[in-house]
Amino acid sequence: MAIRAMLAALRNRSFTTAVAPRYRFLSTLVLAEHEGGSVKASSLSAVEAIKSLGEDNSVSILLAGSGPSLQEAAAQAASCHPSVSQVLLADSDKFTYPLAEPWAKLLHVVQKKGNYSHIVAASDSFGKNILPRAAALLDVSPITDVIEISGSHLFVRPIYAGNALSTIRYTGSDPCVLTVRSTSFPVVSMSAHSISSPAAIEQVDLSTFSEDDAVGKSRYVKLSSQDTERPDLGNARIVVTGGRGLKSAENFKMIEKLAEKLGAAVGATRAAVDAGFVPNELQVGQTGKIVAPELYMAFGVSGAIQHLAGIRDSKVIVAINKDADAPIFQVADYGLVGDLFEVIPELLEKLPEKK
Repeated sequence: MAIRAMLAALRNRSFTTAVAPRYRFLSTLVLAEHEGGSVKASSLSAVEAIKSLGEDNSVSILLAGSGPSLQEAAAQAASCHPSVSQVLLADSDKFTYPLAEPWAKLLHVVQKKGNYSHIVAASDSFGKNILPRAAALLDVSPITDVIEISGSHLFVRPIYAGNALSTIRYTGSDPCVLTVRSTSFPVVSMSAHSISSPAAIEQVDLSTFSEDDAVGKSRYVKLSSQDTERPDLGNARIVVTGGRGLKSAENFKMIEKLAEKLGAAVGATRAAVDAGFVPNELQVGQTGKIVAPELYMAFGVSGAIQHLAGIRDSKVIVAINKDADAPIFQVADYGLVGDLFEVIPELLEKLPEKK
């Protein structure tokens, strides 16, 4: 009887349960790369990507470096997107070169003060170098190479060299650290936005950043770059790529001549890079650069799965290979079975000079 009376009393009593929200308001820090006084297009794509995180997202851009070019890049960043509310400047010789140790420590210092819900960077050599180390300092697990943002903590990324897509729900503590694939978030021209006034530019307090924090396991040696007027491989409208079928570095110059006529960027497969035909900054693929041009032309490229993972977002793919069974033909929009040593000279002869 006593048990029945207790159950009856519980049934007649109302309970109110307060459920705390899982996540607080959104605030995002974008780690941006700059060069020559301009923010790189890949970093602008990261700013574009975070629109999908949710509404009422306070966005800050972090720029580091030294000299006048940093100030010029800050002025551009302040007007690059209407959602940007703040530009943070870390002006110090410690950040002249993007070494992982000092930059990751900088992110840790800025996060402790700003308490951001998300930290985002482009999934390029710059972001891949710094963000994993910063995530380790913050004791969180990073989510890399995101191609779609479905919510503030729901993301899609490719796996198995792009043959499958994995949907990930982040359930860890703040901040949620992301690298986003820039080709999946094309930058909208500034004319499409109505930017009423530039964002505020503030200096980062580096008083707690000691000299010892900048000393790590890596050091800057030198910068090697090609003196060329060709467009950047990661952002070019047209990419002409050569593979092992070119057979030598001398023959690879045909690809460069064709690219000059088309106003295109030059790319290469890993096999061509490993053979010493071209430097590794021209490598396209899973372990190289991810590209998404309007036109992608592949000469002597067999179509290894790692290479296809880097070109999957290209609008039109044209493949020229003498092997009719080459895997590249399975993904190509247009394919030509032929000898590239005959096809390229014919193209060079018939194409008009670039104006």
